[in-house]
Amino acid sequence: MTKHKTKKQGKLIVFSAPSGSGKTTIVKHLLEIKDLNLEFSVSATSRAKRGEEIDTKDYYFLSAKEFKTKIKNDEFLEWEEVYRDNFYGTLKTEVERIWAKGKHVIFDIDVSGGLRIKRKFPDETLAVFVKPPSIDELKIRLKKRKTESDDKINMRISKASAELATAPLFDVVIENDNLEKALNEAETLIRNFVNSQ
Repeated sequence: MTKHKTKKQGKLIVFSAPSGSGKTTIVKHLLEIKDLNLEFSVSATSRAKRGEEIDTKDYYFLSAKEFKTKIKNDEFLEWEEVYRDNFYGTLKTEVERIWAKGKHVIFDIDVSGGLRIKRKFPDETLAVFVKPPSIDELKIRLKKRKTESDDKINMRISKASAELATAPLFDVVIENDNLEKALNEAETLIRNFVNSQ
């Protein structure tokens, strides 16, 4: 992947946030707005499929061995080992696939991955941090989901505090205390970014 911008190359829009901040809701909303010309970047992972997940739609499911081989071959734009042998990353081919269609790439990605993409493509990337109104509100949202144990929620909350500290490193921070307002703010932001030269 070349650093310099070709005429056809699209832009990269990164959404990062602590779990429960609402970034996935915002990204899904933006994807529905056809004239923004966005396509979602599907991440690769070495974790097992959960429930109804579909390979190539939800994730590119790879074995830990396959993932490590791709790391060695420099096939990732960014990657991270979240737990031992539990990898997540963005394949360069995924971004190239979307750019080849003449679209802009939108990511729903963790904080460190988002910042790595911004560092690699500073001019082509808009890095957006979605901030919950407070840690307490975040805890309420995570509990409402009823998808995780209290231990897992507490783990996410302590991780969220560290993630919140990275907010100033992003281009823009959207505070999601009112979803309608956050969606409108995100739409205006992305529209201006994709229409700028």
